[in-house]
Amino acid sequence: MVKTEVITRKWGNSIGVILPKEIIEKENIKENMRIDILISKNSNVLNETFGMLKGKLKKSSQQMKEELKEELYPENGNLLL
Repeated sequence: MVKTEVITRKWGNSIGVILPKEIIEKENIKENMRIDILISKNSNVLNETFGMLKGKLKKSSQQMKEELKEELYPENGNLLL
């Protein structure tokens, strides 16, 4: 699996992407070959996620961290899985 960033371009009534030559060679991609592509938009997931929670959490992050630590590491020091 290879990760790269490409730019979409209008292609007739569709949108297309161009794969870089290096990836084509590395993955031995040939014309008319069927390949799978995983699509992910560039975004800052952490900012979006925590931005949604801002002002809605009743506990501080430190309190949540301490509760999680107590849950995972009880007094005898064994990790619960």
